Amino acid sequence: MKTIVVSGGAGFIGSHLIESLLSKGHCVLCLDNMFTGSKKNIEPFRNHPNFEFIRHDVVVPILLEADEIYHLACPASPVHYQNNPIKTLKTSVIGTLNLLGLAKRIKARFLLASTSEVYGDPEVHPQTESYHGNVNPVGPRACYDEGKRAAETLTVGYRDYNNTNVGIARIFNTYGPRMLPNDGRVVSNFICQALQGEDLTIYGDGSQTRSFCFISDMVNGLTKLMESGQPGPINLGNPHEVTIKELAETILKLIRTDKSKIVYKDLPQDDPTRRRPDISLAKKSLNWGPKIPLEDGLKATIAYFEEELGIKNG
Repeated sequence: MKTIVVSGGAGFIGSHLIESLLSKGHCVLCLDNMFTGSKKNIEPFRNHPNFEFIRHDVVVPILLEADEIYHLACPASPVHYQNNPIKTLKTSVIGTLNLLGLAKRIKARFLLASTSEVYGDPEVHPQTESYHGNVNPVGPRACYDEGKRAAETLTVGYRDYNNTNVGIARIFNTYGPRMLPNDGRVVSNFICQALQGEDLTIYGDGSQTRSFCFISDMVNGLTKLMESGQPGPINLGNPHEVTIKELAETILKLIRTDKSKIVYKDLPQDDPTRRRPDISLAKKSLNWGPKIPLEDGLKATIAYFEEELGIKNG
């Protein structure tokens, strides 16, 4: 049994990770300032003997004892990270610095939840870990993109200079139950719009692509990376690539509604046109690959939002 810190543990990915770690018998310390986290996400664990919630902002140093640290704290959707770009950048840079300092002090293995956004609007496709990206450092997405790039630099610095045991996961688009209805991510947007009989809003012409990984596959990848001792960075995502228009059409097929149609609006600045992970390294070094097909994952996510919104599909 290990003691494991999960920063951002009341968030979408964090709460699923905690659920998995508790099921394996570990003790979990959940850190979250509740900026985008939800008490509802961690409610099932509140009385678990191996679970402890600490309301804490990682921008402030903290002293804890643990064997492993998963650092997931940071708003991850454009709506939330652009709401306060300075706070987002501080969370990625100062928060990462604080938790790396903790990992060094207590000799814990540290895993950084980085992002495919470090590749920006990629000029190489699919994206391999050796690609350095195409990021606008002064654009509206920079607070998140550059924050995570700096977090990776800090993590590698602690690895090389302080001999800290670290791993870096570059997480591609992830979806599933416990996403926030209002977080502005395309899967939750489309599902909530369709369930409420609203038009599905596509930004751009819908030809831009994404690759969507179901939450259980992502949690499995993160834990395998932590346990492997690999430093990374390692891409974690589903290489099945779909256009945004195809995603909208699939969701409309799964949610039987004659009220919703697809409407188009202008594409936001610096929005990536193509995104697909090369997961060769994850397959080789972690023996990991996603297993949940897109339609199966969407059905589970739709069922969650039906309950969340109190709307029955069909």
